[in-house]
Amino acid sequence: MTHDLVTTLRPLLTAEASAEGYASGAEPGDLEQAVWLRLLERLQADGPPHDPHRWLRRAVRSEARRTRRTSRLERPYETEPADAADHGPEQLALAAARHRALREAVRRLPGRCPRLIEALLSPKDLTYREIAGELGISQGSLGPERSRCLGCLRRLLAPEVAAR
Repeated sequence: MTHDLVTTLRPLLTAEASAEGYASGAEPGDLEQAVWLRLLERLQADGPPHDPHRWLRRAVRSEARRTRRTSRLERPYETEPADAADHGPEQLALAAARHRALREAVRRLPGRCPRLIEALLSPKDLTYREIAGELGISQGSLGPERSRCLGCLRRLLAPEVAAR
């Protein structure tokens, strides 16, 4: 049943993700991956949608809107905020404590997330292709997986940040 649904929906998803991806500034492959994940979650929780084609179109548009909202909120730093060159011992100790807290939270992440986040934080400054090769996953699924892992990390760190 799932295989038939995937086979049936693949061409429509590719077309919808291409159209919405370029309009929203998202990578079409990332939209496809996110929608496939939503479909699998839906199948596990509620079974197949009554009208799969309609559900798919709505899911693609919803993911594109989410991507637009996220990209509007993300802003690059003007300068490097982590420059510890002219900080005293107290600032260095606080920075070290923040790094330890981050690494501990990363280790508590589920599944492949700890390895993925560690690769992203690596001082080697690995490319997506190198990270995907290291983790044994496709380069196209790296972006959506990175987003899920960062979401998990935010949820893990939220209580710790709020407690301070």
